[in-house]
Amino acid sequence: MREEFLRLERLLGEECMARLEGAHVLIAGVGAVGGWALEALVRSGLGHVRIVDFDVVMPSNINRQVVAVHSSIGMRKVEAASRRALDINPMLDIEAVECYIDDDNVDELVCGMDLVLDCIDSVKSKVALVRSCQKSGTTLMSSMGAALRRDLGAVRVAPLSKTSGCPLARSVRRLVRKEGLRDDYLTVYSPEPVVFDYSRENEEREDERVKPTLGSMMTVTALFGLSLAHEAIRHIVGPEDFLALH
Repeated sequence: MREEFLRLERLLGEECMARLEGAHVLIAGVGAVGGWALEALVRSGLGHVRIVDFDVVMPSNINRQVVAVHSSIGMRKVEAASRRALDINPMLDIEAVECYIDDDNVDELVCGMDLVLDCIDSVKSKVALVRSCQKSGTTLMSSMGAALRRDLGAVRVAPLSKTSGCPLARSVRRLVRKEGLRDDYLTVYSPEPVVFDYSRENEEREDERVKPTLGSMMTVTALFGLSLAHEAIRHIVGPEDFLALH
């Protein structure tokens, strides 16, 4: 085992590390949540990752996004994320795709993946990922709303069907059920009360890339991303082996 991952191998064992090295994961969105999920998975020995984002690094991202530093302002987020990931693990197989996820490209993006981590804000894109993953039999894990939250202790992991108090989860759940899709996939969410809601107009507007400016803090958004990564590792190595003593 390479020295970079020796401590994790001593915790999980060689077989679990081999599974991580062989896994193919799609991370949709590498911003406030997805950037931290990518960071954790790369530092945990993930072998293959496809990252997707359409955005560029802005000064306003610096407070919460791991890819955002002054030297990366103006850079495409997938480029900044790729450079950082390869600096951590030069052997990583990483594919960076600069695009907005929609019905036309989602199946191609999901194809060949063992696991999809949804770290995006767009309701339409989230539902497109649900549809594609369920059609292809690909495991999906999704982040719900992390903005406007302050209480770390309120962050939870649960199936979409069991979420409560999260406007984004409520909106996604309504559309998923409307399409007859399953709502049993794993999510990270917070029931912490917020003064915001996803109206029908927000769900159905033409371009969801134009997003409202919502307050957020790194400690919360990072916890969402790290929680997703933790569940991804558990899934990849297997729940029993994840907890086994080595």
